[in-house]
Amino acid sequence: MKKLTFGLIIGKRGFFPAHLCETGQQEMIEVIKSLGHEVVCLTDGPAGLEGIEDAQRCAKLFAEHGEEISGIVVSLPNFGDERTVANAIRWSGLNVPVLVHAFPDQVDKLDIDHRRDSFCGKISVCNVLRQYGIPFSLTRSHTISPSSDEFKEDLQWFAGVCRIVKGLKNLRLGAIGTRPAAFATVRYSEKILERAGITVEPIDLSEILGRAQSLGDQDAAVLEKLASIEQYITINSGNKDSLLRMAKFGAVIDQWVKEHNLKGTAIQCWTSLEENFGITPCSIMSMLPDQLIPSACEVDITGLISMYALQLASQEASAIVDWNNNYGNDPDKVVFFHCSNYPKSLLETSEMGEHKIISRDVGRENAFGTVCGRLKSGPFTFARITTDDTSGQIRAYLGEGTMTSDPAETFGGYGVAQIPGLQDLMKYVCYNGFEHHAAIGYGNYASMVYEAFTRYLNWETYYHQE
Repeated sequence: MKKLTFGLIIGKRGFFPAHLCETGQQEMIEVIKSLGHEVVCLTDGPAGLEGIEDAQRCAKLFAEHGEEISGIVVSLPNFGDERTVANAIRWSGLNVPVLVHAFPDQVDKLDIDHRRDSFCGKISVCNVLRQYGIPFSLTRSHTISPSSDEFKEDLQWFAGVCRIVKGLKNLRLGAIGTRPAAFATVRYSEKILERAGITVEPIDLSEILGRAQSLGDQDAAVLEKLASIEQYITINSGNKDSLLRMAKFGAVIDQWVKEHNLKGTAIQCWTSLEENFGITPCSIMSMLPDQLIPSACEVDITGLISMYALQLASQEASAIVDWNNNYGNDPDKVVFFHCSNYPKSLLETSEMGEHKIISRDVGRENAFGTVCGRLKSGPFTFARITTDDTSGQIRAYLGEGTMTSDPAETFGGYGVAQIPGLQDLMKYVCYNGFEHHAAIGYGNYASMVYEAFTRYLNWETYYHQE
């Protein structure tokens, strides 16, 4: 798990027992660090913040560590002073997710020296945060011990929210080529994305191919890439010339991504690369997500962002799939398919083969390089964002399903998925003009992604649940 740094605010209200803030602060810091994260917290004085001076000192400390802090945890060992909490966050200037937590009272310790009243204090803190326009997240239980497994799960969930929010701000992505003319569905608005902090760096496919053609067969970057391809995937056919062209293409992509500090790419394929360079780029694109640099086909930039969001949630590779086929008469099952560029880590087995669809038009010798295999069984999360040019907004949908082991005899990359209420989901997708692609990542992360999209990024999002 990626280590994050949290700003920690311990709320305090003077006429409640101060010793609870001392022990509460120590416990919270220990729990956060035990999960592999770092903490920025005022420790030069009595534990807990109360009053303008404490809010100013905390705000100053957080501002000094603004580049490090990914989220703020507000913890209430006693009732807490809601204005101090809100002022500390506002004055820090940080625009990061906030988690509000309250310690539980014990029924046998409700006397004047031990009662917390954090249950009530949390309501007051949330009320004032809302007045201040500061968005926040909540633990599943209104009050919960920091040392409990439930809170530790909540904190890791919140860490995922922070990763997604931080990762989608100031994001740089590469668009290699133009979308295929036949794929009007993957149109998107660069201006809407830019307003959300997502920059698209374009490059014409001819520039990439020109650079690739200028490389010699024995160039170090080409030989290194060729070796990595051969190590990455089983190659069942093809010839050395195809692999060399693939290695040159991959080496140029790697260098361009590094030069422009890109977090992912969307690549034109259908069918310019086959006709003009004699390869399909799928294997190169498959390798990138397994390096946590997602890559989407057909220059589907908003599909790429969907992939990146799921990668931030799971910290593992994601894939882009077609909602492709019904599965017999089962209303809740669908066949996911791509030609494919699925990352190897998501497949039961994998091998490099030819693009059986494109090869009919361009010839088998020009259509080598796809990744063939079946998606692993298990729970997964799906997500899709789009730019709605008519409203000037980013919209999204997401949910969870299960990849099954149901039989399916086909080619390319595929899997049979079960999603409760699939028919209603497809109605939503169609009526609301979403694309035919979706991103998937293994694990259950929909609530985490939904929280980031809606509460902190203000993206209109449909959470499919049945």
